[in-house]
Amino acid sequence: MALQDFIAELDALAADAEKAFAGAADADALEAARVEFLGAKAGRLKAVQKGMGKVDKADKPAAGQKLNAVKQQIEQAFEAATQRGASADAGESKDAFDVTLPGRRPRLGRLHPITQTIDRMKEIMGRLGFTAVEGPEIEDDWHNFEALNIPLSHPARDPLDNFYLSVASAAGAKRSDQGAGPDGKPLLLRSQTSTVQIRVMEQTAPPVRIVSLGRVYRPDTADATHYPMFHQIEGLLVDKGVTMADLKSVLRMFCQSYYGESEDLHVRFRPSFFPFTEPSVEVDINWQGGWMEIGGAGMVDPNVLRAVGYDPEEVTGFAFGMGVERIAMRQHNITDIRDLYTNDVRFLAQF
Repeated sequence: MALQDFIAELDALAADAEKAFAGAADADALEAARVEFLGAKAGRLKAVQKGMGKVDKADKPAAGQKLNAVKQQIEQAFEAATQRGASADAGESKDAFDVTLPGRRPRLGRLHPITQTIDRMKEIMGRLGFTAVEGPEIEDDWHNFEALNIPLSHPARDPLDNFYLSVASAAGAKRSDQGAGPDGKPLLLRSQTSTVQIRVMEQTAPPVRIVSLGRVYRPDTADATHYPMFHQIEGLLVDKGVTMADLKSVLRMFCQSYYGESEDLHVRFRPSFFPFTEPSVEVDINWQGGWMEIGGAGMVDPNVLRAVGYDPEEVTGFAFGMGVERIAMRQHNITDIRDLYTNDVRFLAQF
């Protein structure tokens, strides 16, 4: 075969391939054209390549160069057609918008059940005349212990029962209390929101009628009713002539307002002991056929009043503290406090 004839056959093949790729209407037609011209077994390029054997020996180098050039030309034409098809599909999907379809409802978030409970508590206590206040979560020894009549020897100060803030010294040889308060004693994550009551009484003359709500921290082992971090509501009323009857009335009204008037709601007071109240009681509510402790309460100890500059001969007061999580658990029939902190959207979406 003459070299000119072989080259002419290749040029005709290239022209046919470009025309076929350009005219492919869809992906299936383009694939069929690819198989026709570039197929490994029965493609037209493969058939022309076999004609190399008929070309004169002296012309084979030139014929091989032309064959490679035509093969590259056909492959480039196929790639260009493929990219045009992809761009067209992208344009169609981008512009295809059916205005007759109904809109998609946006997914709205919800307040966490603990936040809902705190807001409800604030609203109820506000109607009972209590003002909501806040305080720092990192506390010093005075506000967390001493002012609350908790002596140095009291087991409540044990490092195993508190989160003290202590860091290693620069030399690394021993530990030093660089996280210390003005008195040089170590700071800690507050173990109760009673610390806020002390701060308010230090700056406010009687009468005082407040509630403080917030996070507190205790290294408890997590189980169905305990967690290392939880929320408390602390109430304080200091005035002339405050009695234990006032405390019980406020707590009963709070529970009845929160849960509603129902025959199955009962509030129980049990004698107990707290360093900052005397006398002291535990407050229980009936739940799931039994009793669940929701907090402690009592008359403010005279030593606490003296620590903030009040005269216990002139004023008396009561204080109470309740666990927010346990209140929420009874309201929503939650049996495990850990469910409130797993961040499972399927669980939280119920509230």
